[in-house]
Amino acid sequence: MQYLLSVIHDQPSLADAEEQAAIDVFNERLQAEGHWVFAGGLGAPGSATVIDNRGGEALITDGPFLESKEYLAGFWIIDADDLDVALKLAAEGSKACNRKVEVRPFR
Repeated sequence: MQYLLSVIHDQPSLADAEEQAAIDVFNERLQAEGHWVFAGGLGAPGSATVIDNRGGEALITDGPFLESKEYLAGFWIIDADDLDVALKLAAEGSKACNRKVEVRPFR
């Protein structure tokens, strides 16, 4: 089963050198153990553009969808046998990147 591990951050800074090194080690482990599907870091919330095309014309708004102190800073998509494995990996990812991680299964 695949899971999205969302990295939640509340500071404007990116990962420092020590955090990035720990993230790299975690990523290599995910790959070596067959859990890796895809991962990526995201730009700051201010770099976002929201498009709402539910009406007759697309409305384009600069900035994040939601004004909040916390924001999505990055993510991993992993393969895991079950939720327990995904939660264990998320705990290790949280420690590696020094940020909160939310776990959600794909449907």
